[in-house]
Amino acid sequence: MADPALPPWLAWVREIEALCQSGLTYGRDPFDVQRYERLLQIAAEILQQHTHLPVNHWLEDFSAQQGYATPKVDVRGAVIHHGEILLVKERADGRWCMPGGWADVGDSPSATVTREVREESGYEVLARKVIGVYDANRSGRPLSLYHAYKVVFLCELTGGQPQPSDETAAVGFFSFDALPPLSANRTDERHLSEVKAHWIDGARPTAFD
Repeated sequence: MADPALPPWLAWVREIEALCQSGLTYGRDPFDVQRYERLLQIAAEILQQHTHLPVNHWLEDFSAQQGYATPKVDVRGAVIHHGEILLVKERADGRWCMPGGWADVGDSPSATVTREVREESGYEVLARKVIGVYDANRSGRPLSLYHAYKVVFLCELTGGQPQPSDETAAVGFFSFDALPPLSANRTDERHLSEVKAHWIDGARPTAFD
């Protein structure tokens, strides 16, 4: 079902790119390949009109997507200490979020989130529970070309000390009632509300879209 908050032009581009990516992966007929490549050119031209980035930028981005088109996976670590939630300040936008990022090929989900928390915050954690699995694009946030799922883990703090990284400018624990400006594409009020609810009720079931 289409996201009603998604502009039609972006929904069309996303679908065209996904169909072409899969078609170029499995297509063998040279005429079909030419058609898929032309459709990608059209998709890039649409994006150029709406983003003011050149067609070649989008074609290069498309070419980096290989294999059957599926959603990307973003993981986030919810770390609570003395009733406060661990957040990191993103250098990219100067706003705050739970530590995390794109899942890496070859890593298990729990290994990915513990590594991301360590790299972005300096803290060592153990993943204890999946809080929620979300459709990252159905939230009315700033637009994203590629579809993604977000997996939020409740993590136990086991050690380490605050240490910013190349991607994060600051690290801190915050009360749920006094949150800093959030990097909404990465962490929003819905995610943190569910984190708090799981912290209060350990038997709460996993949330999902």
